[in-house]
Amino acid sequence: MLLGPPGAGKGTQAEAFTARQDVPHVSTGDILRDAVARRTEEGLKAQRLMEQGELVPDSLVASMVEARLRERDCDGGFVLDGFPRNVEQAEMLESILGRTGRTLASVVAIEVPEEEVVVRLGGRRVCGSCGRNFHVRFQPPRVEGRCDGCGGALVVRKDDTPDVIRERLAVYQRQTEPLLRLYGERSLLRRVSGAGNPEEVAERILRSVDMV
Repeated sequence: MLLGPPGAGKGTQAEAFTARQDVPHVSTGDILRDAVARRTEEGLKAQRLMEQGELVPDSLVASMVEARLRERDCDGGFVLDGFPRNVEQAEMLESILGRTGRTLASVVAIEVPEEEVVVRLGGRRVCGSCGRNFHVRFQPPRVEGRCDGCGGALVVRKDDTPDVIRERLAVYQRQTEPLLRLYGERSLLRRVSGAGNPEEVAERILRSVDMV
């Protein structure tokens, strides 16, 4: 399982880890988007809630996660990203793992200082047409303000302003600190610095779970 604040690079590290270990990346964001796209019963229910500005209930997310973990490609292992986000969800996950015959091997917390998160997210730019991501410092477009792929205008997401970023970090701390204590008490927690380039962070993660 990967944990970390917004901007920690969880998605990037999950993809790097799964490619190297040949296991699937189980992301709750991807699961929700796929369910909505396929217009499953759960996907339609989640879509209605999101369109109304409401949160998708833990029970619905947990049901989708359980269905994903029952797929055969998860038999040899997986990387979980985006679930659980709090202790209540962790208890749901424990039940899911029990029912599906899986176990949690380790929990990696990617740690990034608050100011670094503000820089990372504050510099992010998203294409308003195709959704491609850029960064003014780390991955600038060839033409300022324009997407390299489709030429669309690059915009700042509403949740990438400094005040909103700090509020998102505060929410993360409130929800996740108890989760870190829980997995620390179970001797599953591995704390890894998220500083440096993605390759350096990836190596730290592999070493933390003894896979180098």
